[in-house]
Amino acid sequence: MTFAALQRELDERAAQGLLRQRRTLDTPQTPHIVVDGKPYLAFSSNDYLGLANHPQLIAALQQGAAAWGVGAGAAHLVNGHFTPHHQLEQSLAAFVGKPAALLFSTGYMANLGVVQALVGKDDTVFADKLNHASLNDAMLLSRANVQRYRHGDMAQLDNLLAKKQSGRKLVITDAVFSMDGDIAPLPELLALCEKHDAWLLVDDAHSFGVLGKQGRGSLSHFGLKSPRIILMGTLGKAAGVSGAFVAAEQVVIDTLVNQARSYVYTTATPPALSVVLLASLQLIEQGDTSRTHLQRLVALLRKGLSDLPWQLMPSDTAIQPLLIGDNKQALTLSEGLRERGIWVGAIRPPTVPHGTARLRITLSAAHTEADVQRLIEALHALAC
Repeated sequence: MTFAALQRELDERAAQGLLRQRRTLDTPQTPHIVVDGKPYLAFSSNDYLGLANHPQLIAALQQGAAAWGVGAGAAHLVNGHFTPHHQLEQSLAAFVGKPAALLFSTGYMANLGVVQALVGKDDTVFADKLNHASLNDAMLLSRANVQRYRHGDMAQLDNLLAKKQSGRKLVITDAVFSMDGDIAPLPELLALCEKHDAWLLVDDAHSFGVLGKQGRGSLSHFGLKSPRIILMGTLGKAAGVSGAFVAAEQVVIDTLVNQARSYVYTTATPPALSVVLLASLQLIEQGDTSRTHLQRLVALLRKGLSDLPWQLMPSDTAIQPLLIGDNKQALTLSEGLRERGIWVGAIRPPTVPHGTARLRITLSAAHTEADVQRLIEALHALAC
């Protein structure tokens, strides 16, 4: 393939309103950012509790680096597994109510590792059609048979599970769907897994720290406990830092230590990050006031945007997608907000299905009611 062919493909994406480009932040991640030298009020990050620039976490990182250095230097299984890693894994497992936990560098690597380690060519993965790309890639790389069910369609999943009589069965789902903001029917999913003897892998990326008692995540939100559940949580969203973990039965964690390629064959995260995350976990546990404020902002936004020509998708979470439909119209609306000093990203295919381009509005406990009101007024002005 020539460079000219690559350029033609990029030009075609641009013509379809699908070309992606990076922008550079000149400030820490907060609701008020500077991008390419211009100030904006931002509604695009996943920093749901406003911890990414928290002074206690900055201090913890400084202390962690002073005590443990800035790099792990090796994979966990060589000599890169430090005391802070071990302490964080124990704390995370206890926090989400599972027997054991294992740290990964990213949520993407965690999902790849879990699915690849637990199922193979003689097994079957059952996946919601709106799952995150990392889960989709994980099931394809596992070489397992893949069965995708319509979003939230428990009857179809029941039928698919019933037809598979041999091999391991693994149901995988987002807990909160990253582009829609709705919550998966986890009790119903667990009931089907019990009925058909399957595992349930729950991607808690957008739930951990936000949902459930003291921010313990989607399992706490629904009051679920089962050895069948394998929980993946990310640490770069509500936790404000970086990385991910998998929490499950000890035998599952031991299997991942031995067979999850994205764990075995990569350098461990800096131990200083685990020091920070231990501090973050305390802030999450003590963060009921922040979560209550976040829910007030969600209610304020939904009320304020209820009469727009574009429809807010059903969501009770911090992810509030405004459905536009057309790719170029979504880009135009996003640019109109930027001209007013507000940063909201336009999400287009293939991240979302064709014809469902949207503005993905995300709220943070660090936003004020005045911030949300400013967004409401800007969208009403653009609708005129």
